[in-house]
Amino acid sequence: MTDALPSQNTSPHFHALIPCAGVGSRAGTVVPKQYQLVAGQPMVMHTLQALAKVPQLESAWVVLSPDDDFAWPQAGAWPERFVRVACGGASRAESVFNGLGAMLAAGLAADDWVLVHDAARCLITPGAVSSLIEACRHDPVGGLLALPLPDTLKSQRQDARGVRVQSTVPREDKWLAQTPQMFRLGGLHEALTQVAATGFVGITDESSAMERLGLAPRLVPGSAQNLKVTYPADFAFAEAVLKGRT
Repeated sequence: MTDALPSQNTSPHFHALIPCAGVGSRAGTVVPKQYQLVAGQPMVMHTLQALAKVPQLESAWVVLSPDDDFAWPQAGAWPERFVRVACGGASRAESVFNGLGAMLAAGLAADDWVLVHDAARCLITPGAVSSLIEACRHDPVGGLLALPLPDTLKSQRQDARGVRVQSTVPREDKWLAQTPQMFRLGGLHEALTQVAATGFVGITDESSAMERLGLAPRLVPGSAQNLKVTYPADFAFAEAVLKGRT
């Protein structure tokens, strides 16, 4: 297994990419879940406001669906250095791939770092993002926020009576992947290019694309609060946490 990419610029820049083109069907909301109101404003705005407070980030790119009709804030309410690009695809991986292409086409350097972060992880904190950057800025591969698995893990089988336990899976070396996930812009784009023709089969996050190249991204401990809002009950939890921070 390869543990490093070729030698890179030692003084790169840092950028965020936020895929924001999904519909969030499991959330049960009328609008795409990233636009659902949480603690007084659309969920995605909490995400963007947290990223805007990360001092190392020079820009952020929000990847929208081409037919996005959300009423985005005007100048003054919109974070400076944040760009919206309507190049989202049919899947998260395709949206990330298209967004990376837009960043490169705009002149960002392939050696720059890109931190891909889910729009629906609205409880991310600036401190957690900064910790990831500082942990990985000199890493030859990059890395991601993740959480050591805290619970007993079961595999399943199904019979006529329903879904049942197949076995207990050892959890000692298991982690729950979170975002941001931080890699070199050019390297991540190349990793996704190699699977684009398959429709990004098997690519569930950016780390999985890098792993296909034989690389081992660094795991940086995150927080249990940094959950991806997915199901209806998650909105109430996110609202309670956000209100508690004010």
